Amino acid sequence: MCGFYKKVVHYFSLVKFSHTLFALPFALIGFVLALKEPGVDFGWLLLLKIVGCMFFARNSAMGFNRYADREIDARNPRTLFREIPSGKITPRQALTFVIINIVLFLLTALSINLLCFILAFPALAVLLGYSYTKRYTWLSHYVLGIALGIAPSAAFVAMTGYFTPAILVLSLSVFLWSASFDILYSLSDEEIDRQQGLHSIPQKFGRVKAMRISLIGHLLLFFLIPLFGRLISGSWLFVIGACIFLALLIYQHAIISPTNLKRLNAAFFTSNGIASLLFMLFVVADLLFLQ
Repeated sequence: MCGFYKKVVHYFSLVKFSHTLFALPFALIGFVLALKEPGVDFGWLLLLKIVGCMFFARNSAMGFNRYADREIDARNPRTLFREIPSGKITPRQALTFVIINIVLFLLTALSINLLCFILAFPALAVLLGYSYTKRYTWLSHYVLGIALGIAPSAAFVAMTGYFTPAILVLSLSVFLWSASFDILYSLSDEEIDRQQGLHSIPQKFGRVKAMRISLIGHLLLFFLIPLFGRLISGSWLFVIGACIFLALLIYQHAIISPTNLKRLNAAFFTSNGIASLLFMLFVVADLLFLQ
């Protein structure tokens, strides 16, 4: 039993389960927003299926990323102790894990509706294809942004079968938010990326310009988030949640500099995780209790 428990822990670590806080809160906003649409009713089973789709899709993407990058990770001191390079999980086990999660994702999507099943394939193409983009283009951050930006729209479409301007604006916001914080996170790998022939915005333009590009992406959210609030007729609760979210974006830029990345993990994990969770709580409370 102890060995089985350790293996489960290794797999959760492989896919960085704690990072689920980045996209899942926005998927839940998409779910609750769909409940405000005419003819859409709440269902625990459907909610479970949507969360299941998120879980399986994310496992597929993260597991495949670790599998595809196993040799790159082995040459990077920061990632040398990840599960595959360290031998805790073999490449074959990781690939099997990915295949199982892909199958479960497709089956769960099919159980929701045919549209979800059809859209699952291009979604998988983005989620899995991201792992190779860093080998070819410094725009890889934006491919990751697309992968995470899918989440709220996917949950909304699963409930309604269509898109609305509000959900598209939210997805665009998640796209810019996640791409911009990924640019910041990649600052720590600037030199190793250059040595290994990998592409990123810091590797291409240097730290100073990379931080400016990231900041521009986050500043655009000062337009998009209020626009989203206007489209959903957000009240004072939405305003509070939006202010906290936007303040935490600026905070992460304030605590790091091109010459001092000591607090990069705090900026990446803590700030963004708290930002997404609090924003979700305020927006959902607004939608459920004040509208």
